Amino acid sequence: MEEITYSILFRWFLDLGLDDSVWDHSTFSQNQQRLLRSEIAKKYFARIMEQAESAGLLSDEHFTVDGTLIESWASLKSFRPKDGPPPSAPKGRNDDVDYRGQKRKNDTHASTTDPQAKLYRKGDNVAAKLSYMGNVLMENRHGLIMDTELLPATGTAEREAGIAMLERLPGTRRISLGADKHYDTKDFVAALRKMEVTPHVAQNTTNRRSAIDGRTTSHPNYRISQKVRKRVEEVFGWMKTIGTFRKTRYVGTEKVAWHFAFTAAAYNLVRMRNLLSTA
Repeated sequence: MEEITYSILFRWFLDLGLDDSVWDHSTFSQNQQRLLRSEIAKKYFARIMEQAESAGLLSDEHFTVDGTLIESWASLKSFRPKDGPPPSAPKGRNDDVDYRGQKRKNDTHASTTDPQAKLYRKGDNVAAKLSYMGNVLMENRHGLIMDTELLPATGTAEREAGIAMLERLPGTRRISLGADKHYDTKDFVAALRKMEVTPHVAQNTTNRRSAIDGRTTSHPNYRISQKVRKRVEEVFGWMKTIGTFRKTRYVGTEKVAWHFAFTAAAYNLVRMRNLLSTA
């Protein structure tokens, strides 16, 4: 807001004259609540997908689903027992906190800064962080995002989001869905087949039996889906670097999901520009 007061370029973009007064910064907070209530992010995303559909850029047969961890704005120091005493006043700007010997779990602890964020890690050798799980449904023809779903990070969030996005997918024809080995569970595969979706999930055979067998993996389309599904990592890479989503600046599932949908829409716009410029 301070830069708008003396930047001619910003004033031109906002259609403000050189002598026009600049609104107070609190206006953004008030507008954000209004935009959240009107679901403007979903409507904006839907309009962009309408443009992609009219340009013939979308597939209606083959899709990919995946999720990525988004680090919460909250600090691990805010992750405290739910029924414990209120935290004492800090002694300094960045107090040392010793968590050695303490068992901190989501069912007994919560962040005082962002209670909806969950302590989660995606691998054994990765540090646990307060996170959300950002999920996308990608069409396989050009790698455009068809839908988004953001949930608190849990071990089942990716599969729950995948089912939710498939249920919102328009059309009645049979489709295929590519996914990584985290989706290779009996419940998820059974849910896909009930929805008449062919499960092209990567097999997880580590000390267990895969939920799909050779009838699926031997089909040529399965190998294609497994190859194309890796393109979704480009989506997450763009959203976390260019889209500044490696660590969210918002608090609460509603606001983080709002920002996630806008970032996905921005990715689609850039992707569509590149596709149409080379057509």
